[in-house]
Amino acid sequence: MTTTPDYRARSAARLAAVQALYQLEMRGETVPRLLTEFHQHRLGQEIEGAEYLAADEPFFDDVVSGVARRQAELDELIGAALAEGWTLNRLDRPMRALLRAAAYELVARADVPAASVINEYVDVAHAFHPEKEARFVNGLLDTLARRVRG
Repeated sequence: MTTTPDYRARSAARLAAVQALYQLEMRGETVPRLLTEFHQHRLGQEIEGAEYLAADEPFFDDVVSGVARRQAELDELIGAALAEGWTLNRLDRPMRALLRAAAYELVARADVPAASVINEYVDVAHAFHPEKEARFVNGLLDTLARRVRG
């Protein structure tokens, strides 16, 4: 029997994954330790008066672990989709985390439609960046989706 994914829990997992990947780059923690911290202290918790939605933990784990495992490949794909003269290191850390998570889903999660990946990460972009950057995410992910999913 196949179960339909809880889309709100997946959305929460994506936002948390971007936060975790940012933290991974900032602190250089191990992935298992980071996953444990998020499971115990963030996903579905209330932090400083803000309540975090319950996240699809297996999906969150897959995105964070998958990005960590395949980061060089994902960075190469993202770099190839950037405008000439731009490099991944020129982007801020939250944007790199977001693009890596989205690229991972496009490459490794064929069960998630490309349009869903793009729309979800454009929404995540709005949490961290102004509209101009959200449009950038939309365009870059559209390019990546056409390249990796044909």
